[in-house]
Amino acid sequence: MKALFVGGTGTISCAIVRRLAEDKEWEVWLINRGNRKDTVPDNVHQIICDINDEDAVLREIGNMVFDVIGEFIGFHVEDVERDYRLFKGRTKQYIYISSASAYNKPAASYVITEGTALANPYWQYSRDKIACENYLMERYREDSFPVTIVRPSHTYDERSIPLGVHGKKGSWQVVKRMIEGKPVIIHGDGESLWTLTFNTDFAVGYTALMGNRHAIGEAFQITGDETLTWNQIYQTIADALGVELNAYHVSSEFLTACGEKQGYDFEGSLTGDKAVSVVFDNSKIKRIAPDMKTKVPFSRGVRIALKYILDHKECRIEDPEFDRWCDKVIETLEIAKTSI
Repeated sequence: MKALFVGGTGTISCAIVRRLAEDKEWEVWLINRGNRKDTVPDNVHQIICDINDEDAVLREIGNMVFDVIGEFIGFHVEDVERDYRLFKGRTKQYIYISSASAYNKPAASYVITEGTALANPYWQYSRDKIACENYLMERYREDSFPVTIVRPSHTYDERSIPLGVHGKKGSWQVVKRMIEGKPVIIHGDGESLWTLTFNTDFAVGYTALMGNRHAIGEAFQITGDETLTWNQIYQTIADALGVELNAYHVSSEFLTACGEKQGYDFEGSLTGDKAVSVVFDNSKIKRIAPDMKTKVPFSRGVRIALKYILDHKECRIEDPEFDRWCDKVIETLEIAKTSI
């Protein structure tokens, strides 16, 4: 069987590509800009091309037809409209990566199923994903375009530590604050529930959908089974580092107000996502992928990530602006406490 992935080297997609590269039943092709060639397995075919250059894409793929085309970097309706023009009639299944952040906020229930309404007034990213889903399902209903929707939640790999509050340059600065014994900001009281999924676990569910006729016209959420509070998440990171956690709890509303001037969208990422307790019912994906389960719990996944990050300097991107911002937020709140 033949698969084509738009992207293929990101956090989610790289695990899927590696898994399929070891499966002799699949021939894998990627379309991307070639910025991370070193991550692509030797037996995977790579088309170096700008997906938005439709004429170039058509020249490169020629008359090829694929059993599955997977879209990993479609964030706006214009992206999936382009894919429809390019790939209609060229694939038996088009799998679109949406987001679990698209589910209703505020949550009507902390237990999330694929039937939970899609509505997020706090995060434009999520609203754009909803719009993409709506367009694709319309194409399925009206034109029989063979769509499958996949909604991941917080998926991570060895290159980054998943966090609730961090700056524009990723997680390293927060990890560095932990190592240095500095206070680390946790949103709210840290007791809201969250689910983290290592990318190799995610790949088990995704690949089970590929070529499966029962997945056409359907949406599936794919997450791990382990649910933790944010306090537990941060404590697990500190334990893996061998340091004491100096937690400093700040309300999401205050973080949103303080972060706006620095360009941090905490209203979207927190109020619209991470600050809301969610537990995912994975019954639907497990009917198709009975092997889908948490094989890499966070206590193990964080150690895998920390080892990789500490061994690879390029992953340790410092963010002094975010570091100063954290200190300022904490200083402001401490002054306010003394004046009460």
